[in-house]
Amino acid sequence: MTRSDTLARRPPRAASELAAPPHDLSPSLPADDFKAVFRGHPGGVAVITADAGDGPVALTASSVSSVSADPPLLVFSISASSSASDVLSRAETVVVHLLDARDLELAKLGAARGIDRFASTHQWTRLATGEPVYHDVRAWVRCAVIDRLNAGSSTIFAAQALESHIERDVDLSDGEGALVYHDRTWHRLGDHSRI
Repeated sequence: MTRSDTLARRPPRAASELAAPPHDLSPSLPADDFKAVFRGHPGGVAVITADAGDGPVALTASSVSSVSADPPLLVFSISASSSASDVLSRAETVVVHLLDARDLELAKLGAARGIDRFASTHQWTRLATGEPVYHDVRAWVRCAVIDRLNAGSSTIFAAQALESHIERDVDLSDGEGALVYHDRTWHRLGDHSRI
C-alpha cells in the first residue's frame, strides 16, 4: 500500500485536531460579511465528479486551486450540505473538469439542486478506471484523494493528479473565453476584459 493509499483512506480531521491558534481569534467575522468580501473575488469554475460505488455524483465548484506541480496537487472544498458530500467523503478518486465559457450549461447543471446530473443531455461515460467523466469540456484531470480536512461546514480535499485530458485551450479572442464565477453570477473572460 502506498502513502497515497493510506492518506486517501484517512477520515477527515476534526477542527480540534488542528494546531491551536497562537491567540484567541474570537469574535469571528459574521458569515454575511465574509460572504460579501468573497463575492468580489472571482473564481474559476469546475465540475467535480466521483463514484464511491453506489452511483455517480457531480457538483460545480469555484474553489479548485493548484497547489504544487511536483508532485501535481490540487485542492477544493465542498459544503457538507451538498448532495454529493457523502459520496465525495468516501470516494478514493475524483475527476475535476476545468470549464470555459462553452461549458456554461454543464456548470449550471452541476450547480442545480434536486436533479440527476447524469440523466441530462450532457454526454458522459466512465473512464477505464471507473470514474464518471463528461465529454467535450475544456479539460479534465483524474485525481486520487490524498487527504480530507473538516473546516467549519465544509470539507477541504487535497488530491494528486493522475491523468489529464485537454480538449481545447482557452482562446480569449474567440468570443468564448474563460468561465469565472463572480458576485453570484457567471462571467466570460475574453479580449474585452484584458487590462
